[in-house]
Order: sequence, then C-alpha cells, then structure tokens
Amino acid sequence: MAIINSIFNLLFKSRMNEIEAVNKHPHSVQELQLLQVLKGAKDTAFGQQHHFADIHSIDIFQQRVPLQHYEDISPYIERMMAGEPNVLCAADIKWFAKSSGTTAAKSKFIPVSQEMLDICHYRGIKDVLTFYMNAFPKSKILSGKGLTLGGSHQVSPLSSNIFCGDLSAILIENTPFVGSFIRSPNKEVALIPNFEEKIARIAQETVSENIVQFAGVPSWNLVLMKYILDYTHKENLLQVWPHLELFIHGGISFVPYREQYQRIIPSKKMHYMETYNASEGFFALQNDLNDEGMLLMLDYGIFYEFVPMSVFGTPQAQAIPLADVQTGVNYAMLITTMDGLFRYVIGDTVEFTSLSPYKIKITGRTQHFINVFGEELMVHNADSALREACRAAGGSVEEYTVAPVFMSVGSKGRHEWLIEFESQPADIQRFAQELDQALCRVNSDYEAKRAAGSTLDTPLVRTLPRGTFYQWMTRRGKLGGQNKVPRLYNTREYAEQLTKL
Repeated sequence: MAIINSIFNLLFKSRMNEIEAVNKHPHSVQELQLLQVLKGAKDTAFGQQHHFADIHSIDIFQQRVPLQHYEDISPYIERMMAGEPNVLCAADIKWFAKSSGTTAAKSKFIPVSQEMLDICHYRGIKDVLTFYMNAFPKSKILSGKGLTLGGSHQVSPLSSNIFCGDLSAILIENTPFVGSFIRSPNKEVALIPNFEEKIARIAQETVSENIVQFAGVPSWNLVLMKYILDYTHKENLLQVWPHLELFIHGGISFVPYREQYQRIIPSKKMHYMETYNASEGFFALQNDLNDEGMLLMLDYGIFYEFVPMSVFGTPQAQAIPLADVQTGVNYAMLITTMDGLFRYVIGDTVEFTSLSPYKIKITGRTQHFINVFGEELMVHNADSALREACRAAGGSVEEYTVAPVFMSVGSKGRHEWLIEFESQPADIQRFAQELDQALCRVNSDYEAKRAAGSTLDTPLVRTLPRGTFYQWMTRRGKLGGQNKVPRLYNTREYAEQLTKL
C-alpha cells in the first residue's frame, strides 16, 4: 500500500504544481480558456451568427454575445438532438445531460462532449483525489472502492444515436474500463432507473465490498445509507465498512445533513469534501477541508462571468469577468464552455470567500430565494439559521422548505417553514423564536423587516410527518439523481402541495 501511495503521490504532486501555476496567473488563464473555446466554435451556426472569428478579447465577446438562458438556446439544442452538426459546438455530441433543475418542470438537455468529459468532469474527479491525497498522504483510499449513487439514462426519442440522462449516469456509462475495478456497484445496477429498486440492489452488492469512500447528493445518499443499516441490521456504517473515510458531496448544501452523517459514521477519521459539479460542468472543489470555500478551477475549458444579484434580471445587469469580482457579494454565475454554452446563466448564485486564490461558496439559486417583503432570504441564510436553531432549541432536521405567507387585512407577512424533523425539538415555539433570531443575525435585510414587527411577523414552523418529502418527491417523479428539494420559493406552490399530503 505504501508503494502504491508513493507512486500516485508523485502524479498528484505534478498536478498540484500545475494548479499552483494556474492560480498565479488566473486572469490570463481565463482569457486563454475563452479564446480557445471561441476558436473551436467559430465555424458553428452560433459562432458564425455572432462572428466568433473576429473576437479577440473579453470585452468584444461581452459586447457581441448577449446573456443566454436555457430558453434562448433550446432551439439550437433541439437541432443538435435531431442530429444536426456544428450548431453550438464542433464536437460530435452523443450525450445530453437531462436536468429539470428545481425552478421549472420543463426538462433541460445540456450537450456533453467526450472532450468536456475528459478535460472537465473527469479531471475534476481526479483533482478531488489529488487534493485529498495531498492532505492525507497516508490515506488508504486507494486500497478500496468508491460507491457512487448515480442516475439513469435512456435513448432520446429524437434520434436513435443520441442518449440522454443524469450527468452521473453519463459519467458512469463513459468511465474507462479500469474504473470498474475501483467503483461499486457494477454499471448495470448503477443505471437502474427505479430509485427504490436501485438502492436495494446497491445494498445487496456493496455490503461485502471494501467501500472506503462514497459520492453524490447528501439527501439521496442518506436515504441509501439508512437503507443499508436496516438491511444489515447494523447501528452505524463503520460496522459495515470499517475503512470508510471520505464522502464527496455536492448538489445541495451539506449543512442540514452533517449531524445525521456524523451519527451514522461515528469516526473522527471520516472526512467530508464538497464539490461543485453540475450538468454544465465541474466548476469548483474544496481543496482545504478546514475552509468552506471551494477552489474555482480555472483550466477546465470554462470561462466564467458574474452578475451581482442586486441588479440581476434588470436592464442594468452587466456581467463582469473574474478580475473584477469582490468578496462578500452575491453573484449569479455565467459560463462559456466548449460544448456550446455561451454566457449561459447556469441558475446558481455564488459568493467569493477568497480572491487569491479564487474560492467560492454556493449561496442558492437565481430563482430560489424569498424576497416577497424585501428580505432577500437566500438558501445559505436559511441553512445557517436552521443549524443555529437546532443547536439552541434541540432537534435535527431531515428536510425542509420555506414559503411566504402573504399579508392580508389586519396581518403582517411571514415565512412558513415546513420541516420534517429527524428528532423534533421539545418546544416548537422556542425553536421558531431561535430560528427568527438566527435569521436576524445572518441577514440584515430580514432583520430590518422584522424590526419592531414592522413588515414581517415571526416565522411559522409547521412540522411534517417523517417521509413526507420522500413521498412528495416520489409523486413528482424526482427521486434520486440530481433532483433536489427546493428550499425557498417566492410562491406557495410547493407549500400547498406538501400540506395536502
């Protein structure tokens, strides 16, 4: 094992040197990424329409190409899925990552080329291991297998040669042969479409394996891990997999789930590493497990821009490159990629925690916040306040979502928190008060609206029976994969659906 670690540590050291060089010259690296993407796409339909051949700087690119939402590029995507070449990118696109997101029921189909898989998604996975082994050179993670709870895929109805599915399924389907020796379950099981059948088969196949790490969305992995404990009649996962040491998570905030994981994996040697890997690309990863910020990866064939959320969606909205960002500002993130996404509004919001090197944390979604009363409540505010309320008043949260309660004659507005507790606080009223105070501490706009009860009343906490969110997601056809429980929404649509259950 020591020899294997030594060999791989030499490879990891070489990559660490590359990353350090990139972070010394971030702006020139980013401009080079953009120019390479434009050069590759200059002869495509989109490239000719926007005269990519004549663009030689970031400024000209921003002047010539407008911000793009999925609705803007969907006609091009449909042409690509019908088999037409050179529409958005020159690469032969066989795969489309299917993502409905959490802001609309309409499915999105994101083109994924083999080149994007190689220099972005798979490079990101390798870099996770690079940083982890750099931090823990004596780790035994190379001696066992990784468990990945992925999605599924199907043949697109538009063409027999085009496939679509969750990004995780595309990654599994295209993993090099050698990957089958270090990953579990086998591909057949990993790609089972039915989530409940999938986790049952995964449990059967993996309990006898030496699983040392697992990866995926925290919520669905928690469902799987609890199933495995029931299946094996064990009290914790270390009794099933004694060498377990790493959970690579992403997709949603880990904050509401951390305590539950620490209970089922009671080990100080267990590590948790956050990544930012979306259907559109692998963007960032946690290079220091003691720092919540994720290192923005600048050499993955992606050019980044950012729009301050204070002006997002207004005529004044202008995107800025990496060189102009500031810490502590909430930004909507835009990407330009080799797979034909140009100035694409990905839908996530981020905040920079460091500018040297550039590190970010995900703060929410461009459409997932509550600002009915001018309070501008973001997901990271809600997660943080909920954690403080649990510490102060007791309790542990399984899932939650928040909706506005609109003003009426004789009553102020307020927020309704629909919470499924793993363990319920002894006093819900005190929990609501602690939650309110925590929100005031983390969000000054909320605090201003709560001042003297001028606009907002205290939060209304509604407890839901165990399994409610699972049942709701099942009815919506959103079990597993990259599907996420929407945390905040400006209407009562989701709240009404949940309360009817």
